[in-house]
Amino acid sequence: MSTPSRELVRQSRQSSGSSIEQGRADLAAWESSQPGNFYETDHHLKTLLQQLWGEEKLRQHEPRLSRFGGEAAVIVDAAARLANLAENLPRLDRYSATGERTENLLQSADHHLAGRHIYGSGAMAVYAEPESNLLALALFYLSSYNGEAGHNCPLACTAGVIKALQNAGSEELRAKYLPGLLDADYDRRLHGAQFLTEVQGGSDVGANACVAKLIDANENKWLINGEKWFCSNASADLALMTARPEGAAGGTKGLGLFLIPRKLDDGAPNGMYLRRLKDKLGTKSMATAEMDFRDAIAYQVGGAGQGFQQAMDFVINTSRLYNAVGSAGAARRAYVIAWTYAQHRQAFGVAIKTFPLVQEVLAEMRCEVLAMTSGSLFLAHLRDEIETGRADETTRKFFRLIVNLNKYRSSISATDVIRRGIEILGGNGAMENFSILPRLLRDSVIFEAWEGAHGTLIAQSVRDCQRGKLHESYFEFLKQTLDSLADSAVKTRAVARLETLRGEIESLMTMEELSAAVCFRELADRMVYLFYVIRLIVEAEWEASNGQPPGKGAVIDWFWQNRIEKSAAKASANYLQQISEISSIL
Repeated sequence: MSTPSRELVRQSRQSSGSSIEQGRADLAAWESSQPGNFYETDHHLKTLLQQLWGEEKLRQHEPRLSRFGGEAAVIVDAAARLANLAENLPRLDRYSATGERTENLLQSADHHLAGRHIYGSGAMAVYAEPESNLLALALFYLSSYNGEAGHNCPLACTAGVIKALQNAGSEELRAKYLPGLLDADYDRRLHGAQFLTEVQGGSDVGANACVAKLIDANENKWLINGEKWFCSNASADLALMTARPEGAAGGTKGLGLFLIPRKLDDGAPNGMYLRRLKDKLGTKSMATAEMDFRDAIAYQVGGAGQGFQQAMDFVINTSRLYNAVGSAGAARRAYVIAWTYAQHRQAFGVAIKTFPLVQEVLAEMRCEVLAMTSGSLFLAHLRDEIETGRADETTRKFFRLIVNLNKYRSSISATDVIRRGIEILGGNGAMENFSILPRLLRDSVIFEAWEGAHGTLIAQSVRDCQRGKLHESYFEFLKQTLDSLADSAVKTRAVARLETLRGEIESLMTMEELSAAVCFRELADRMVYLFYVIRLIVEAEWEASNGQPPGKGAVIDWFWQNRIEKSAAKASANYLQQISEISSIL
């Protein structure tokens, strides 16, 4: 057996070294290709806002969006990465140096840096003006490129507190607390939380056992005693919580909604005790705790017996919409990371973007991201229409049903998209210090559980359809949307699918509720995907009539084939062309 010459060994080493350096150079080029402004590089977001707002209103808000898009991509991104390191996670700090009880939480400097820019964007301050849901949630979407980032769950909770006070709070409570909740200055602002879940109840809120005792009717002052099992944003200045007034009926009908400050007017701690912090799978830089309440001072929001309904209307529905938009933002970030990686990563002498299997994954990711973004931000726009009184009863009922179904579907889709992004990165995708994809995945799994687990949302939607006939408004609203389209062929196809789905849902209306929920899950997916594809069709028609470059046709076809009609399209050459076209666009 011959021995290689020294020259051949030297050449081999040079070749190997050159290959290694090229691989590192490719990864460095990928890192440097990450966007420096999340807003300016998100063409779909910009055209969607232009369609929903109009050119004049977009010009009014665009400087704010662009400024924060740059901050989110550079400052918040870096700060959130550091704040999520194990040594920087929140920790309890119950006592002062002199032994006085404070019940404080310590957070890292990077956590606070991220917060200064997130709140400084005006994401909460814009609620001082009416018709601000879409603007607030567009800013939240940009922030969610960084996952939960320690502040995005608190933003959702704070928005719920603002809406509850604006709509159901007394004049005194609004005057005392709204200015702080609407302040964009991080060091002055008040931030909110919602404490609903108890250890014995979970989604069964009617089993809540926290008790409220009225001590001063003139000042609307109550004492709260009991415990809560999941208290996210545990350091919040103000929390909305459910409790049962003494002597009130059982179940949800007897619950009241109460605003509880963390500190009393003199700065002393209120009767709230942090038992321990939750060791969560994700959203780790945002503190979630178990909490005891011992004669904690609180103020009732709204009337007796209205607590649960007001919690749903102003707190839970707000959080579910935020949850969906946050899922869309995180999924978009995963697509950006995976797409740019595919442009730079070499395998077998070519960029992996050229491989059909990679194109298929990227195409699926992009289609899901476009759909959930379009659907969720349209619902933010719809909430503006509802709150300003421009929406009719059909629209209000449609919103009530679809906000739950959209939260259910978008959270699952986001997890799938982020997981597929990790697939594109291969082994690198599993590395915590290589990209933020592992953190985004963990956060997304938490998003799936928060504000209604899948089964809870499906069961609630079936109940709303059987008892309130909300599915009728779903079909009527989408039929009205289709009637506004010019393309008769598209209209005919979509109407046919709506009618088929209507028949299948009607067949469940006489079934026992819990059994119907099992059959409803697959129908719920199709309800959401039909809503998504109709919104994409509306956008495509608007873009064509406003001189925008065509770009959604292949995406719409993909949705018909893969999510609604589920045809065997992969065997055709057209499918390869389709995924190549879809995956070529960032």
